[in-house]
Amino acid sequence: MSDSTARIFALLDLLQSSDVRTVGELADRLGVDERTVRRYVQKLVDLDIPVESLRGRYGGYRLARGFRMPPVMLSDDEAVAVVLGLIHAQASSAAAGLEAQTALAKLRRSLPAETARRVDALLATATFDTGHPQIEIPDAGMVLTVAEAIHLRQPLDLRYHDARGVPSRRAIQPYDLVARAGRWYLIGFDVDRGAERVFRVDRIDTARALSGTFTPPERSAAEARLVDGIATAERRWRVVLRIRASQEHIRSQLPETIAVLTPIGPVGATPWHRAEIQAERLDWLPGVILALDCEVIVDEPERLRQAIRASAARLLRTAAATTPTIDGVETRSGPAGGIR
Repeated sequence: MSDSTARIFALLDLLQSSDVRTVGELADRLGVDERTVRRYVQKLVDLDIPVESLRGRYGGYRLARGFRMPPVMLSDDEAVAVVLGLIHAQASSAAAGLEAQTALAKLRRSLPAETARRVDALLATATFDTGHPQIEIPDAGMVLTVAEAIHLRQPLDLRYHDARGVPSRRAIQPYDLVARAGRWYLIGFDVDRGAERVFRVDRIDTARALSGTFTPPERSAAEARLVDGIATAERRWRVVLRIRASQEHIRSQLPETIAVLTPIGPVGATPWHRAEIQAERLDWLPGVILALDCEVIVDEPERLRQAIRASAARLLRTAAATTPTIDGVETRSGPAGGIR
């Protein structure tokens, strides 16, 4: 939704800034094909914006003479969706980025004062992962509330539930809002627990600004701290592995958000690494260890060793199985397959 909506706004901006635009020119400027341009034009017509089609060698599209775009009345959800779409467009290419920047400025001026102020706070505080094709917006009102608290340095009273649905109430000093890999995360200092924590915004049930202000600490890049916070968040199981493989090879199965890696000796042709993982479940780890296809030592927990032995026993039974029968009829697999 956000990308197409942003391009429709950009199309309208292009039509307002020139007498006539050809279909090919619009396609190039928007980074889409000509069929999509025609579809976007129809969207504008459906919104009662008088777009005229001109035929002939120098034909194309233009706005009806004397037409001026009225003020844009968007809800918070729509405003955030359009802003995110324009930010993605800015990152896509230099040409599209310039048009998106212009459209974003015009959109900002057209918004109601209160919505514009909250969108400004979002743009001033949030870190966006523009490499991801889409960022889901769990609740635009919640995103804007959190962004505003960060911008004003106000503490928040959060009603939150974790991955298991366990509810809690937190007093948080919010530092950063990060959109990464399609999700929104809040990074802040948990006053009751006395430590920095990462919260998924879609798991925040309510957020209320508290009186007073706080001074955020000096800190490193928000996205790097987010990755570390996700990997080290306290969960049911603490898993410690020793893995003999390169960091690149380990990361192919255990990304930064899953495991914290530490090189350990002795240093040789094939290095050892210590991997620490916080996990709600252990059932997925035997498959990952098998996929690593290298020497792995499980330091803890004992329950993981049991799970690996159970998985290995199932594999051995599968490998040793003879041709099965169904009601005494032999079956086989392969090109001829089926029952015979």
